[in-house]
Amino acid sequence: MQMPRPDQSVIDRREMLARGLARIVGAQWVIVDEAERRPYQCDGITAYMAMPLLVVLPGTAEELRQALRFCHDNGVKVVPRGSGTSLSGGALPLEDGVLLVTSRLCEILSIDRENRVARVQPGVPNIKISEAVRHLGLCYMPDPSSQLISTIGGNVAENSGGVHCLKYGVTANHILGMEAVLITGEVISLGGAFLGAAEGEMDLMGVLTGSEGLLAVVTEIAVRLEPLPEVARVISMSFPSVEKACACVGAIIGTGIIPAGLEFMDRKVLDAVSTLIRETFDPRTEALLLCELDGTAVEVDALVQVVNDVARDQGAIETKVSTTEEERERIWSSRKLAFSAIGKLCPDYYCTDGTIPRNRLPDVLNKMAQLSEQYGLDYANCFHAGDGNLHPIIMYDAARPGDLEKAEAFGADVLIACVDAGGVLSGEHGVGVEKRDLMTHQFSATDLHQQQMVKCAFDPQELLNPGKVFPTACRCAEFGRMHVHKGNVRFADIPRF
Repeated sequence: MQMPRPDQSVIDRREMLARGLARIVGAQWVIVDEAERRPYQCDGITAYMAMPLLVVLPGTAEELRQALRFCHDNGVKVVPRGSGTSLSGGALPLEDGVLLVTSRLCEILSIDRENRVARVQPGVPNIKISEAVRHLGLCYMPDPSSQLISTIGGNVAENSGGVHCLKYGVTANHILGMEAVLITGEVISLGGAFLGAAEGEMDLMGVLTGSEGLLAVVTEIAVRLEPLPEVARVISMSFPSVEKACACVGAIIGTGIIPAGLEFMDRKVLDAVSTLIRETFDPRTEALLLCELDGTAVEVDALVQVVNDVARDQGAIETKVSTTEEERERIWSSRKLAFSAIGKLCPDYYCTDGTIPRNRLPDVLNKMAQLSEQYGLDYANCFHAGDGNLHPIIMYDAARPGDLEKAEAFGADVLIACVDAGGVLSGEHGVGVEKRDLMTHQFSATDLHQQQMVKCAFDPQELLNPGKVFPTACRCAEFGRMHVHKGNVRFADIPRF
């Protein structure tokens, strides 16, 4: 994985740039010292690291706007970052770039109960929105596993999903409006704080949601709130084989039921979490499905019976149904703790995500088993089965020479298998740097050309999060966004990788 070569002339201006940014946000919010910058050298994917040129933490939208304008005027690259939970290297810093952290922009600006809308700043943790409106009988539905710390701004950048996206949709389905700042410091407002506010507009919110920090930095989001379900119950279904569990996934959806969530865990994950939740699983169990159903009490009771019958018909060893909210949370705890529990099994692990049609689950899972033997690395599976969003957890030891490279190759081959099965490279983690060089396997040259034209329309100098998503630099000059005089491209010193 290669990033653009650092521009030494920018690095040489570190102190000058720090002074200029300090005048905007205050000296205490510009991190210059190397030891203090070190915690920011990676995001949630720790395999890739780089020391940022500077770390800047604006406290207001106006400070953020001025900081972007300053970087633009000085030709300095900017990498936006929320809480750093990205699992695709989307917030990987640059040695010659400013890391712009939005964690201080963390206010819930307003809550409109009647219109079921909350206006929030990008640094608000996902879970805090639901906590703030629970007393009103409302919630914010998208719930990535990192929701305790991942911020809504980062969720917008990656178009995050979560357990409940099967029924309720991903982040894009819950955004009504936003305010964002372009690299030039220009502020744009899209949509508004009520349902239908964006009707008649060109769908630029759809463009920005999931754009991974390449186009603009969001400073305010209007999110759609949902009524808390009257009843929610979860069914735990254990199966003697992965194949039977996969068949059950299709059978449940085939009945016409869309669960609130439908999750898969294999035996390795169950063994890892068992000590944390102080519960043992039937030794015959090779795979476990968790199916949440919500709605009115009468509706949920009927759906539970249907899903129970389907599970039994598909060869389930055992089914358990929650009867109280405490039981529901306890059953879900095994899924919520899965990724942290895997840390007990190996020194390091590499988790990727790809999405496939549900009927191809057995094929791709069998391919993973073959790849595990090929690369000599163990793996575990814990994923969103209902929408075919896979999260293979590849175990390795970074201290062992060649292990990281094998883990990367293993993960890349899994993603290639996902695309070849009719799926896509990412379901919710984004492309970042992790999947960047695989984009040509999913998209044609024409597809990528069109996407890069959008990038150049927003950021013709390629200062926002360069080196991410696209396997080659955008070459905005070729799209007519940069003036070429006698064959000379402006900013010729910017590396083209």
